[in-house]
Amino acid sequence: MPVPDLFKQGLARGWKTYDGSRLENDLTLEADVAIVGSGAGGGTTAEILSAAGYKVLLIEEGPLKTSDDFKMREADAYPTLYQEGIGRMSKDGAITILQGRAVGGTTLVNWTSSFRTPPQTLAHWAEVHGVKGHDVESMAPWFEKMEQRLGVAPWAVPPNANNEVLRSGCDKLGYHWAPIPRNVRGCWNLGYCGMGCPTNAKQSMLVTTIPATLDAGGELLYLARADKLLIEGDKVVGIDCLGMDERCVAPSGKRIRVKARHYVLAGGGINTPGILLRSNAPDPHQRVGRRTYLHLVNFSAAQFEQVINPFYGAPQSVYSDHFQWDDGTDGRLSYKLEVPPLQPALTATLLGDFGRENALRMAQLPHTNVMLALLRDGFHPDCAEGRVELRGDGSPVLDYQMTDYTWDGVRRAYLTMAEIQFAAGARAVMPTHADARYVGSWKEARDMIENLDLALYRTRLGSAHVMGGCAMGEDAQQAVVDSLGRHHHLANLSIHDGSLFPTSIGANPQLSIYGLTAKLATLLGERLRA
Repeated sequence: MPVPDLFKQGLARGWKTYDGSRLENDLTLEADVAIVGSGAGGGTTAEILSAAGYKVLLIEEGPLKTSDDFKMREADAYPTLYQEGIGRMSKDGAITILQGRAVGGTTLVNWTSSFRTPPQTLAHWAEVHGVKGHDVESMAPWFEKMEQRLGVAPWAVPPNANNEVLRSGCDKLGYHWAPIPRNVRGCWNLGYCGMGCPTNAKQSMLVTTIPATLDAGGELLYLARADKLLIEGDKVVGIDCLGMDERCVAPSGKRIRVKARHYVLAGGGINTPGILLRSNAPDPHQRVGRRTYLHLVNFSAAQFEQVINPFYGAPQSVYSDHFQWDDGTDGRLSYKLEVPPLQPALTATLLGDFGRENALRMAQLPHTNVMLALLRDGFHPDCAEGRVELRGDGSPVLDYQMTDYTWDGVRRAYLTMAEIQFAAGARAVMPTHADARYVGSWKEARDMIENLDLALYRTRLGSAHVMGGCAMGEDAQQAVVDSLGRHHHLANLSIHDGSLFPTSIGANPQLSIYGLTAKLATLLGERLRA
């Protein structure tokens, strides 16, 4: 029996939406609150404010794609659901950055891993970055609220073989591991979460907060790029948006002017700084776009005798924090260990090499595991750091500068992952590096990794978590917004997304964004009423 398309049912009931690619004339829209971005921060904020009685307008650059459109095919999903058609990279082209760009944002295409912000991270923000009111006790009820709203719970199904490698290797070595909480209800365990959920089991904004917003009289404008904030004195008086073509590649020529009482930016850690920079928003201390972090990721591949089929089953269901805080909060660079799902197109890039060698590696895909390390960046002064800038055409780009401190973390992560894979029974392991090859023992792997030239372009690096760029904090000389997301220099502008974070999280960030923005949106609703 086919799964009903919840969004199409809502549209049939009369939800109010605007398709920026189909406008025949320029358009003016008005709302109490205009929200740029429909991902974790924007969707959560929209639901809470619309439930409080405010007229909300959600603005999304990407297209509206719903469960009927999700066919579990990479060739369909990547060009339509990801920033820059899955081609977003750091300024130097050395780091691939996966971010969603469609109604629902990255929540539409993430792998469902849902962690509360680690206590160590919250304490660091308070002590080092002047963040107030977001300690563990203060945040707990907000995390609980959003866990219940979005079905977040530890995954009770046994891990697929790809995740089992991490679990069994950690068991053999005495390393910590635990099940990953996932935001799903009635999950079919397909494994294609990165291409949009065809069964509406993933509790993304597309099937939760955005429908609730539209049911409450909110409106959605999609295929519309928020180009600039219109600023007069210390207030935003409008947003100029560009209608985009249906492929979301080029402006259609139509413009949309949005007017509201309050404005919320929730475009994520690259696009939110981007719109502030394009708008020449007040930034006397040059903080916008600074301190942007990635949870820089490196990978290790392993081949097994047994079938792994790493493209099936819940993509991430086991993690290890054994090394995450092993040198304190601000010691050497540490990492969280997980596995990625391995659909063929992405894997062909990840495993590297060309021609016959790449074909041979791909022929082993059913027997291949890949492990990843999320490097916890932003806690040490010598850590690699990003800065969002504008290209000549006004589009944002992240300049992420590597350091020796960060390369040291990359090397140790390679060593840890290889050790765990061999402990789990791998017959061969290969760090994903241009100079690496599959080797058949832990000793060979250790010798190879310790001698690798860790350099840009030779080391395969990625990220799916962009954080920072509009850091929160009470000191206006150091932060863009205060601890409640209020812009330090514009009275009716708030930021509600991962760009608020003064460092990376040290865990997949979606639940951190849900919990924090639920709190900020609730307090914003109270202030607007006052």
